[in-house]
Amino acid sequence: MILRVITIKLILLLLLTGCSLEINKKDHLKYGNPSQANTEDKNNYLMQKPQYALSYNCKKGIANWVSWQLDSSWLGDTKRANDFRPDQDLPADCEPVLPSDYRGSGYDRGHLTPSGDRTNNQEDNSATFLMTNMIPQSPANNREVWRELEEYSRDLVDQGKELYIIAGSDGQRKKLKRKVTVPVFTWKVILVLNNSGKIEDAIAVRIPNAERVANKDWRDYLVTIDAIEKKTGYDFFSLVEKDQQKKLEAKVYQ
Repeated sequence: MILRVITIKLILLLLLTGCSLEINKKDHLKYGNPSQANTEDKNNYLMQKPQYALSYNCKKGIANWVSWQLDSSWLGDTKRANDFRPDQDLPADCEPVLPSDYRGSGYDRGHLTPSGDRTNNQEDNSATFLMTNMIPQSPANNREVWRELEEYSRDLVDQGKELYIIAGSDGQRKKLKRKVTVPVFTWKVILVLNNSGKIEDAIAVRIPNAERVANKDWRDYLVTIDAIEKKTGYDFFSLVEKDQQKKLEAKVYQ
């Protein structure tokens, strides 16, 4: 009888854990799938991981966009994994990008979902080092303005906010080894919710992927979400109530 009770409890625990992971996956796309990514189109290929969701472009060797939820539950004191590696979850006919494809290029392996946004445990942090989460970023972009916006986002979380973030790039400057496309711009859109779960603001930036952004402030590159939609053809936060979506996407963050 005791063994039966223990077995039932274990089954329930496994079921609950599985449900929790599935909820996590769905949460990253809670407010919409910007490009209607799916598992049929290899250049708009939907990948849902416990830590983030993304649309991968096999031809370009980078993600079209990566989407993730951020609140205090994702943050802790786990050290940076630095285990850059190919993503084995890509379809068989999509050749994975290798960390060495960036070697000697002058571009950083730039995170879309930041390592710093996934510090609650080692598994979550390690997941941010998959090459499907990387784009070639100029050092000034990656290490300065981009990093500073990442830190500002975590400051908002420290204030009790919850964020839904989508990051990506547009344009093509050149290609690195094999197929990795160097974008002309990096962009990020952020939906800001208060501690009651109510949407209260949105942030959007579009930043040149070049060294000329050195010593700039990320606020110098604030734009409207509408402007990024026009450049990319994506529809951000489509599941937000339409009137609110229209107002949020037309304003520049203050």
